[in-house]
Amino acid sequence: MMQITFISARRWTAVSLGVLQLVAAALGSLSIGVLSAQSTLDNETPSQRSSAESSAAGEVSTINVWTHEGANTPAFAALKTAAETFNRRPGARKVNIVPSLYRYYEERVQSAAATGTLPCVLEIDGPFVQAFAWAGYLQSIDKFVTKELLDDLLPTIVVQGTYNGRLYTLGQFESGLGLWGNDRYLTRVGARMPTIEAPWSLAEFEHVLDRLAGLEDLDYALDLAVYAGQSEFYSYAYAPILQGFGGDLVRRGTQPSAQGVLDGSQSVAAMKRFQHWFEKGWTQAVFDHANDFEQRTVALSWTGHWKYPSYRAALGQDLVLLPLPDFGHGIKTGMGSWSWGISSTCRDAAGAWAFLDHLMSTREIVRVTNANGAMPARQSVVARSRLYGDAGPLRIFAQQLNANLGVPRPATPGYGTISRSFSDAVSEIIAGKDVQTALGEAARRIDADVARNRGYPTE
Repeated sequence: MMQITFISARRWTAVSLGVLQLVAAALGSLSIGVLSAQSTLDNETPSQRSSAESSAAGEVSTINVWTHEGANTPAFAALKTAAETFNRRPGARKVNIVPSLYRYYEERVQSAAATGTLPCVLEIDGPFVQAFAWAGYLQSIDKFVTKELLDDLLPTIVVQGTYNGRLYTLGQFESGLGLWGNDRYLTRVGARMPTIEAPWSLAEFEHVLDRLAGLEDLDYALDLAVYAGQSEFYSYAYAPILQGFGGDLVRRGTQPSAQGVLDGSQSVAAMKRFQHWFEKGWTQAVFDHANDFEQRTVALSWTGHWKYPSYRAALGQDLVLLPLPDFGHGIKTGMGSWSWGISSTCRDAAGAWAFLDHLMSTREIVRVTNANGAMPARQSVVARSRLYGDAGPLRIFAQQLNANLGVPRPATPGYGTISRSFSDAVSEIIAGKDVQTALGEAARRIDADVARNRGYPTE
């Protein structure tokens, strides 16, 4: 198998092309091929290509920062303001924020990692931190993080950024997965408003779906956002269904395995009910109807916090946020989001951390979460948040995580294969394939990958 070698801050590491492809696919790309460093960097200036380097006395050094955000998003505007604020500080370091087209960001990062040309600071989606840390692309930030900051972070932020006992990334925000509802329709069918303490059971949830499907002014009852495609969303949004039935993507541990778990009786039961919702017409595989809930042709939407701004604008006071149902093993919900790390090739880790420390300040966390609607990563900010505080419209997301109802995606370098295999199985199940067969094939692919990579050893 072709080998690609790069310089790591800790050691020289040989990484197989197969592993690099898994990282690229796992980050959400349907194009797996390794890009050349030149094709990735053609549109950048020479200063953007280099890692931050120590400069001569009095000379300003540039710390390049890559974000997955496009240049025209509210979140990028918040990040740009954060950089401008940082750059006004006296000193010999300045940051340069480099935006990205979301579709190509993962390919760009994967190509740069393979060639040792990562910037000093980059964004990484939470479940793939372990893959980058295992491959040697990141350096630990343990020595920089203060106890004060650690104590104020949501525990899930620390868990997400940790691999093999060391901290590699920190995120400014957490995610929330829930059930958005149109109160007007729920009232018409006499649905009880669920709470975290008393959520809908499977039977009650399906009874509500059946009643809603009978309303003439609705096209169907539940939007499951299948239009998101075979991406990381499927694992994020639908794995909690498995877990709510007592199943999971893999058997958790130092060497995860899928056979007997992903294709076990509880996971199969979960996905049979999932398939049943399509068969009953309660939900539909509509890949070009992303605005059905906003257009009031659907009563419930199973998705994340990021939909709040558009949903609120469309539904106004009719918009309600509900916890996910309890399918028999308690509420289970998705968690994890984008985080910041320092590359192993960065020559000015202290300077890179100075900017990350700035991003993790309460002011900058408030700035970015006001822009993207996400849950703040610091508990002190959550308590004061107009969205997530005790009286906030999104407080259920915070309550779910505070109650330990969030289930992290498997913390393994092999998560790319896990996510892609499960997503493929979900698509087949939606199309009507036998559930046991679809999950069995996915489980075998996952375990074959673990075996091929010798369990992803840490040394």
